[in-house]
Amino acid sequence: MDNLNYGIIGNCRSAALISEMGSLDWCCLPEFDSSSVFAKILDEKIGGSFEIQVGDGYTVKQRYKKHTAVLITRFSDGENTFELHDFMPRYHKEGGGYNAPPEIVRYVKHISGRPVFKAHYDPKLEYALGKTETFVKRNFVVSLTHAEKFDTVFLYTSFNKNAVVEGRDIELKKDGFFLLGYNEKIFLPTTRKMYLELERTKVYWLNWSSKTPNYKKYNAQISRSAVTLKLLSYNKTGAVLAAATTSLPETIGEVRNWDYRFCWIRDASMVIKVISELGHKNVAKRYLQFIIDLIPDKDEKLQIMYGINKEKTLTEETLDHLSGYKGSKPVRIGNAAYQQRQNDIYGILMDVIYEQLAKFSTDVENGEELWGLTKGIVWIVAKHWQEADKGIWEFRAEDRHFTFSKVLCWVAIDRAVKIARIFRKTRKIEKWTKLEQEIKEDILKHSWNTEVNAFTQSYGSAHLDASVLLMESYGFIHAKDPKFVSTVRAIEDNLCNDGLLYRYKNEDDFGLPSSSFTICTFWFINSLFKIGEEEKAMRHFDKLLSYSNHLGLFSEDIDFKTKRLLGNFPQAYSHLALIECALNFSRKESEEVIMESIR
Repeated sequence: MDNLNYGIIGNCRSAALISEMGSLDWCCLPEFDSSSVFAKILDEKIGGSFEIQVGDGYTVKQRYKKHTAVLITRFSDGENTFELHDFMPRYHKEGGGYNAPPEIVRYVKHISGRPVFKAHYDPKLEYALGKTETFVKRNFVVSLTHAEKFDTVFLYTSFNKNAVVEGRDIELKKDGFFLLGYNEKIFLPTTRKMYLELERTKVYWLNWSSKTPNYKKYNAQISRSAVTLKLLSYNKTGAVLAAATTSLPETIGEVRNWDYRFCWIRDASMVIKVISELGHKNVAKRYLQFIIDLIPDKDEKLQIMYGINKEKTLTEETLDHLSGYKGSKPVRIGNAAYQQRQNDIYGILMDVIYEQLAKFSTDVENGEELWGLTKGIVWIVAKHWQEADKGIWEFRAEDRHFTFSKVLCWVAIDRAVKIARIFRKTRKIEKWTKLEQEIKEDILKHSWNTEVNAFTQSYGSAHLDASVLLMESYGFIHAKDPKFVSTVRAIEDNLCNDGLLYRYKNEDDFGLPSSSFTICTFWFINSLFKIGEEEKAMRHFDKLLSYSNHLGLFSEDIDFKTKRLLGNFPQAYSHLALIECALNFSRKESEEVIMESIR
């Protein structure tokens, strides 16, 4: 079956996708949102790739080095075996900070025999918009384009450069390497140096992963998801990307294709909440600084999303020369959704600020700025909570009073009250508590539909929506409240299809959704768990985990029929929700062990 059987490598500056056969099919340099060097994933003919090709007798297997972002692809015909260790260097520098150059190292490790392979090296700079020419120089191979703008990329290797560029057979007798870099190197790389880079990078990831606690259940899945979320964080500014790709379609052949290489306040805040729960507080601190830096004026409204370098204008364009993933056009860069109003982002951001203050209040350097931000958000929510918006699913048609947006406006004020208590700002508490109560009463009055016996997508609507399952997670309603239980049941009856969830079933701007939004299924599993259906929840969870790719990675969507992964990849949303579910099951296991020991 066709699937997104890719591994991600990266160094918190950029990332690359490598297929299960060892082909480098997607990479943007020097940063996540730069134009592509390889984009075969978006056009098999002209996108460009860097492939390692072997004869028919070889089997190819792929795995991650445990607890790291080093991807190992093993080629073997029984007698002749070698491995490709792919990574982007990242490690601590002696003088402080990180070494994270815009480079990919493909370390070729000789295991046995005399394996033979060919390199198919075919970079297509600037999204393959024009001709890329490749030249063999004395110390390196350089590829350049003058198409839309001038750009270059450099390849260093221990192998014969002409044999690499011409795709001739290479016999492997000892370890070797390829280094693909955005910049020309001052000091020539050697196999020994590249081995050192590999070991240093391995140690960095092992140290980082060691901060994640060990869990009795689903420990491997939690660890892999945590590393994946870290790979989607941008060290320079603290931004967190929604995914590493653009225009991988929600449904093959349709037009729901978006660029996800940006920082959505909602997605990023949810990621930060989960990552800091696992003990990785530096990621959270950098993200909060990213938010503080974005809001210079106290009454400035937050956009729903920003560029990873804090850009506020993300003009959407289409790249019509690319055929798209499996022929799914258009390929888009930029994202017009940045202009939308989505009132839920304030609550989600306030929730993460509160969580950081509650956990690390003695260690928060920017407390005054966070208090200023809190007051500013309350002011904005008080002024705008009664207005309609585009909602969490970014409907591009008319604005509506979405239940999820209203609940998150309530969350914004609820968390602001809690933050006021932390900072002992008692004068604000009474005023804000009244507003919190007013919003709650409005939601209970207008979003409950007695005919469907559930909270619905928007005020006055009969349509169900998976996002209302988060009412319980954010503390708006208790899990055992009959209204929440009946909402979970109604969503199961209406939106569940063979264990996978629709976001909603009403038509949107592009018709009826035909794939499952992965995070919604995780939300549903969490809700089943919370209302007491724990065994059923775990069955659903195990089934959903079986739909991941060969490395345990998830994209944004899953096809209802074939169960293939669809949408941008890997998706931060999916992995943060996987961790949340797994933590619930693990905690339950721990509680049962404690109860057994007490008995």
